[in-house]
Amino acid sequence: MSHCLNMKYRIEKRACSQKGFTLIELLVVMVILGLLVGLIGLNVFKHLGESKQKATAVQISMLGDALDAFRLGVGRYPSTDEGLEALYKNPGLPGWDGPYLRKDVPLDPWGKPYIYRCPGEHGDYDLESFGADGQEGGTGENADVTSWQ
Repeated sequence: MSHCLNMKYRIEKRACSQKGFTLIELLVVMVILGLLVGLIGLNVFKHLGESKQKATAVQISMLGDALDAFRLGVGRYPSTDEGLEALYKNPGLPGWDGPYLRKDVPLDPWGKPYIYRCPGEHGDYDLESFGADGQEGGTGENADVTSWQ
């Protein structure tokens, strides 16, 4: 009987000693997870810049529609001085039937105001965002997004 108890004790002791992970095993798993997160994170950030460019183009198109509705009511586009705010708040013009936007004029996806000029150099008006860097020109996420492209 004592032989059975002794054997049972050894089996239980062996099972207890093999329950957890070693420090090296945990470190290997953490390194693998870190590499996976790093690779996935780089791809996500790459696409985030592209998404902001596309969102900017959509907002410029939406603002263009609101500018066209303003022109139908007032007979002209807002002047540069009146700016895009004239789409949301009446600057005291006859025929203004707004607001032409549901909310106040949005900022571009980088938190900067859109640049509006009327008359424009490229059409009746120019509407643009200078991208992530906030400066004219650039490539990738820093590229300008305009109403005339």
